[in-house]
Amino acid sequence: MDFSVLNGALASKSFNRIADICDNLMLQVAAEGVAFQDEWPFAIHLLGHIYVDDINSARFLWKSIPAAIKESQPELVAAWKIGQKLWTRDYAGVYDAIRGFDWSQETQVLVASFSELYTKRMFGLLLSAYSTISIQDAAQFLGMSEDDATNYIRTFVLPVHAKCINLETLNKFGKDALRQGWTVDPVSQMLTVKKQAIVREQKLDPGKLQCLTEYVFHLEH
Repeated sequence: MDFSVLNGALASKSFNRIADICDNLMLQVAAEGVAFQDEWPFAIHLLGHIYVDDINSARFLWKSIPAAIKESQPELVAAWKIGQKLWTRDYAGVYDAIRGFDWSQETQVLVASFSELYTKRMFGLLLSAYSTISIQDAAQFLGMSEDDATNYIRTFVLPVHAKCINLETLNKFGKDALRQGWTVDPVSQMLTVKKQAIVREQKLDPGKLQCLTEYVFHLEH
């Protein structure tokens, strides 16, 4: 079976293409009547759907896989555990599922990339959904213990009364937080998110538009 396109996507880290590549190839071999299940990369296929946040397709794929294959492929079961945690919105559980398995060399980079992407999604969710959130709740979203989250936030987010901060100590996540105006109150252990101003498109008055049109016409003639 020719997996060259899939292998190329993995090599180039085009992980957002994996699900479509696998879906199309599976339809092709099924239409040709080719027996494929014993050598099919089910774990990668499942992770491909998870990577693009298509949990419905991941669930459908999981249900279609024969029980014998599930029992013989621990990595496939581990991949689905991530899907289960996403389905139930167990944010900390997603990270536990990622860290709780010794991934093969073939899937390590894909899983690591998903973990980074998922953290960014959770960070974006915090920004859009909360104006104030406790460190305990933030820890759940970011897959950390409360103590780790407290130390992390104190290191990477500007304290309420701080006069300056050493930017060299900030990692990419911390810089994003600082730019968004996050502050942490060391007494209440609450995070506050400063909402960014929304620039709204202004509609041009029809009368002004007519004047502008006539002015441009005058300049051109």
